[in-house]
Amino acid sequence: MNQRNGSAVPVSASVPVPVPVPAPAPGDDGAERLRRWRLVLGGGEADDGTGCRLSGPDAAMDRTLEALYGASGGGRPGKRSAGLGGSAPKVARWLGDIRTYFPSSVVQVMQRDAIDRLGLSALLLEPEMLEAVEADVHLVGTLLSLNKAMPETSKETARLVVRKVVAELERKLATRTRATLTGALDRSARISRPRHRDIDWNRTIRANLKNYLPEYRTIVPERLIGYGRAAQAVKKDVILCIDQSGSMAASVVYASVFGAVLASMRSISTRLVVFDTNVVDLTDDLDDPVDVLFGTQLGGGTDINRALAYCQSQISRPAETVVVLISDLYEGGIRDEMLKRVAAMKASGVQFVTLLALSDEGAPSYDREHAAALAALGAPAFACTPDLFPDVMAAAIEKRALPVPPE
Repeated sequence: MNQRNGSAVPVSASVPVPVPVPAPAPGDDGAERLRRWRLVLGGGEADDGTGCRLSGPDAAMDRTLEALYGASGGGRPGKRSAGLGGSAPKVARWLGDIRTYFPSSVVQVMQRDAIDRLGLSALLLEPEMLEAVEADVHLVGTLLSLNKAMPETSKETARLVVRKVVAELERKLATRTRATLTGALDRSARISRPRHRDIDWNRTIRANLKNYLPEYRTIVPERLIGYGRAAQAVKKDVILCIDQSGSMAASVVYASVFGAVLASMRSISTRLVVFDTNVVDLTDDLDDPVDVLFGTQLGGGTDINRALAYCQSQISRPAETVVVLISDLYEGGIRDEMLKRVAAMKASGVQFVTLLALSDEGAPSYDREHAAALAALGAPAFACTPDLFPDVMAAAIEKRALPVPPE
């Protein structure tokens, strides 16, 4: 009988943690009790004498626990076992699974147990293994989620992996982002005496239609309207406000890279703020997005209202400011205050953008009621791919309709 250390699971060396299963359904106490015992006992495909076989999410949860605490995964501390030691992708999937099935307090215990029991620290110290892995945004998210539990000797190796991914993302995203936003900044500064190459012909023609001469079939342009070339002075202020909850890992990675790109543009003043129930301003680290990422702490609660209060306090030029909130909108703070802050910012002239995700995976689970409330305020909430983000920012800078993708 596999009793997983003889107590409720998961279990660390010193702290037992109860199995996070739902409360019994009314009238079904017996079946629910067997189910709970079955999860405690473990045992793979067998029913371990309970007569209760697991399926669906319960079976997936059982496999996740078995990999760490079962006979195949529970090696002696410090020794690599067969449970998760096979490959880094398998470890990454397992770390994603435990975040799916368990609350953050249990995840932290299981991560510490995995490092002790399954040799994750040794894995993170093997350059050959890490170089063989397809390093991507999701692996970066996994490493960041392990940041606090990771041994100090492993962190430098992890930073090398993160830096490799960040460098590749910057290479792919920086050129188009700078070109798109430079054009938007130029177009946002209209002038009435433009040089020939800077004339906005569409707006000039519309402004001079009254001067049409039928006999010559032409318009006499009394007033020229053109694009102003962005000077070295700061033209726009951008505040990126990023939710650090575990589901937003990929968004945090992309937003940090875009934040660094925006900060490199002299005509944009960029501020980067991350939050859970606390608010941290990482603007001073924007010259190195890797430092930004290791300054985040994925997981924890969410207080959007508190984060927006801080962002609001940093606005000095509302009409020239773009605030980008990246969050799944599950608010743990004061909902009505959050919405009032958004309404106040928009009324003052701030361009407010709400992104449910900044990733290639589409919209995550999100609070639809809050999304609808923001849309009613003129701040539609939608998921945005990294490729679309420059166009979204350009539209916000030019104060035109955002290119909201179809659902």
